[in-house]
Amino acid sequence: MEENKNKQEETQQSNKEEKKKDKSNCDKEKVKEQIIKVLQNVYDPEIPVDIWNLGLVYKLEISDDFNVYIEMTLTAPGCPVAGDIIQDVYYNIAALPCVEAVDVNLTFDPPWNQDMMTEEAKLQLGLM
Repeated sequence: MEENKNKQEETQQSNKEEKKKDKSNCDKEKVKEQIIKVLQNVYDPEIPVDIWNLGLVYKLEISDDFNVYIEMTLTAPGCPVAGDIIQDVYYNIAALPCVEAVDVNLTFDPPWNQDMMTEEAKLQLGLM
């Protein structure tokens, strides 16, 4: 986990240097929509539903400077692909044109449960 955090910090620093862009055309709501689309394309390989609709993303914040904070969980604390999922989230959001920096925080409080899924996810998994 510490290694992933260090890689994120190194990438953030290089992204900051590269992204000295004009943010005048950036709109928080549009950026939020873009981030949600990114999150809807990240999957836990064991479940055929994206992490957004699974309810794994607890918090999505975008600052006025377009720094993005994501607080998320996984379906199980021992998830063998945890690092891969977090990296997918980080790198795909960092690649968005208006995003200045990304911080992904993994938490297990509260623990994830099926009630956190959207109705769409429950339908996909045959739970409704």
